[in-house]
Amino acid sequence: MSRISFQGCKLYAIIDRSVLGGRDPAEVAEAAIRGGAEVIQWRDKQARDGEFLQVALRLRELTRRLKALFVVNDRVDVALLAKADGLHLGHEDLPVRQARTLGGRSLLIGRSTHSLPEALEAQAAGADYIGVGPIFATPTKPEAPAVGLELIRAVKPAIRIPWVAIGGIDLGNLPLVLSAGADRIAVVRAVAGAADPERAARSFKEILD
Repeated sequence: MSRISFQGCKLYAIIDRSVLGGRDPAEVAEAAIRGGAEVIQWRDKQARDGEFLQVALRLRELTRRLKALFVVNDRVDVALLAKADGLHLGHEDLPVRQARTLGGRSLLIGRSTHSLPEALEAQAAGADYIGVGPIFATPTKPEAPAVGLELIRAVKPAIRIPWVAIGGIDLGNLPLVLSAGADRIAVVRAVAGAADPERAARSFKEILD
C-alpha cells in the first residue's frame, strides 16, 4: 500500500478529460492537490491507449511529488505500468477478484456501487474502498439514476472499508451529504471542471475538515 493512507483522505478529485475544457490534466490535478485533494483519479473514456498512459505517467510523477494518492480509472494495465497507487473499477470493468490477481495486494482497488447489496458484494470481494452513488443526478454519468441520501444512511453502519460519496456533489449540497453520514466525497465537475480548481478544492476541504 502507498505511504499515504486512503483511510485519512477526505477529498477525492476525478480528473475527467470531458470536463477540463481543453486544459492540461496535470495542471488541473496540481491545482486540485494544492487546494487540498488527497486523491487524484485519471479518467478519459475516449483516449487511445498510448495517450492515456502518457497522461497517467505525468500524473504519477506529480502526485508522488506532491504526496497525493494516484488512481487510474478502469485500466489495470495502465495502473501497473504507471505504478499507480490504485485502480478504480466500474460495473463494466474487471471483477475485483480478477483485478486483485493481476494487481496484487500493493494496488488499492476501488469499486463503484449503486446500492447496499452492491456495496456489500464489493466489500466481500476484497475491494479496498468503494464509491457510493450517484447521490445526485450528474451529467458525467447520465445513464445512472440518482440513489439519494438514503444510500449513505444505509451504507454508513454496514460497510467496514473506506467509502466515498459521489455523484452531483457541490458546495451547495455538501452539508446534506455530510449530515447523512458521509466522511469522504469524490467530485468531478465541481473541482476539475471549475474555473479555479485550486480554489474549488480548498472550499470543499475547509468544509470537510
